[in-house]
Amino acid sequence: MNELKVRDLFAADPFDDAFRNFLRPWVSRGVAPAPDIKVDLTESNGDYKVKAEIPGVRKEDIQIDIDENKVCISAEVKQESEEKKDDRVIRSERQYGYASRSLWLDNPVDQAKAKARYENGVLELTLPKKTASTAQRLTIT
Repeated sequence: MNELKVRDLFAADPFDDAFRNFLRPWVSRGVAPAPDIKVDLTESNGDYKVKAEIPGVRKEDIQIDIDENKVCISAEVKQESEEKKDDRVIRSERQYGYASRSLWLDNPVDQAKAKARYENGVLELTLPKKTASTAQRLTIT
């Protein structure tokens, strides 16, 4: 569904992977990546149910965009911490990250009836399918 990558095992350089962090240890220290959005998608007769795990994100920092049969979920992580000692700032850190996930569904979504709920790091979407337009035969007069 999202960013399927095929690795060529013969093109990989084992020494590059093994020594990448050994030679440059400061690159991976102390910086947590943006959250991966893990998604479960189920379909029933009348709707789609999406369950997305987005830990460490506030509800206000999640955005959901629906365009016919494309659903985009994006989240922005903002974390700030400050350590004070005797009214002096000893350490101050800020961390920002962004993650997004797009899903293409077989049927268009009825945006007016779609529902979203976020609790304990899990986003639950109920996306009703649009009713198919009924074709009518036009009579010639």
